[in-house]
Amino acid sequence: MAGPGVETTGEPTGRHRLPVRRLFAASAGNALEWFDWTIYATFSIYFASAFFPGELAQLNTFATYALAFFFRPLGGLLIGRFADLRGRKPAMLFTITLMAGGSVMIGLLPTYDQIGWAAPLLLLVARIAQGLSLGGEVSNASAYLAEVAPARRRGRYSSFFYLSTGTAVLLASVLGFVLARSLTEAQLESWGWRLPFLLGGVLGLVALWLRRTLEETEQFRSNASAARRVHRPLLTTLRRHPRAVGQLVGFTMLSTLCYYTFFSALTPFAVTTRGVDDVDVFLALSIATALFVALQYPMGALSDRVGRRPQLLVWSAATAILILPLSSLVRPGFVNLLVVFCVGLGLYTAMTSIAPAVMSELFPTALRGLGIGAWYNLTVAVFGGTAPLLVTALSAAGLSTVFFGYVAAGAVVAFLVIWRLPETSGTELR
Repeated sequence: MAGPGVETTGEPTGRHRLPVRRLFAASAGNALEWFDWTIYATFSIYFASAFFPGELAQLNTFATYALAFFFRPLGGLLIGRFADLRGRKPAMLFTITLMAGGSVMIGLLPTYDQIGWAAPLLLLVARIAQGLSLGGEVSNASAYLAEVAPARRRGRYSSFFYLSTGTAVLLASVLGFVLARSLTEAQLESWGWRLPFLLGGVLGLVALWLRRTLEETEQFRSNASAARRVHRPLLTTLRRHPRAVGQLVGFTMLSTLCYYTFFSALTPFAVTTRGVDDVDVFLALSIATALFVALQYPMGALSDRVGRRPQLLVWSAATAILILPLSSLVRPGFVNLLVVFCVGLGLYTAMTSIAPAVMSELFPTALRGLGIGAWYNLTVAVFGGTAPLLVTALSAAGLSTVFFGYVAAGAVVAFLVIWRLPETSGTELR
């Protein structure tokens, strides 16, 4: 069921044709997830005071952002196990419904002035729902893309994960640029910030429509009975696959820091700390995100030729060397910002283009959804959920460069982990 021109063994017959609609449908949910998480971080500079009173409004908004992250491992654990037992498709339909519902809820919430402390509490409820959803979505969509792919084309198939995600993030940044140019700051703080969240609900309906016809993977069908025989699955990942867990945590740490540095944390940091014009930030980020999208498929195809490990080594080494010099360029001036975002996100594609393949190749099918879901999301919660909060707090203390040194240290750790990663390009999934 892997699409036209593909046998059930996963190898191409004759000229291979990508099942593009199927790949986009599998990736659509993840695209919506990241659209919603990105607009929360980037538009927080406008709606923070709507939910939190006082001078700490921005910090409290990011604290809510961080707290919701810690529900991602729970979502990855519960929904990942559900996907291993019941199938990837029903799990992906559930996660997209939960995420879209949370987005609409935020877009319609009354403010602190209208209902008092119930406003931030309801905001937290919506964010928790989205945290649970995203925890299950990433692992299941990754597993789905890897399981329908031929062994020698898994990098290409995996690239659709962030190709669609990058498109959604590009939409978020372009939307920020358009709204910043079209509305006054007062209008954005009053009602303009709600528009992206309501749009998220509409995109959720589109994603549900795309996913309604997805077929279950042959890998899941063949291993469903094995998944049911696994007792204490989370403990089993540690006992039987401790090296895979450690490797996943190691490279996910850097991947997470890169994502939230360039897609989330840099926007409020540049505007509020370095005095950069918000229009310049949104425009530079939009152009760099377009580059990020354009490079996904070529980088995925490159990994099928040269291997996953060399590509990941270049990414981690270059990030360790360049992150501090790039941070010094975050200052007023469009060209400076364009260089920062394009270099950072261009390097990051070496990882994102193959992330579903690399993660899925670590675990057997019976534990894949839960193995990725639990450990990937725990790592993201620890390092990603705290990134905007950390950069804001350090900047307020006049220590902004410490954060970028922290990212560089994470890159060194990831490089050492990746150095011991076995090459899996072209191999069959376990």
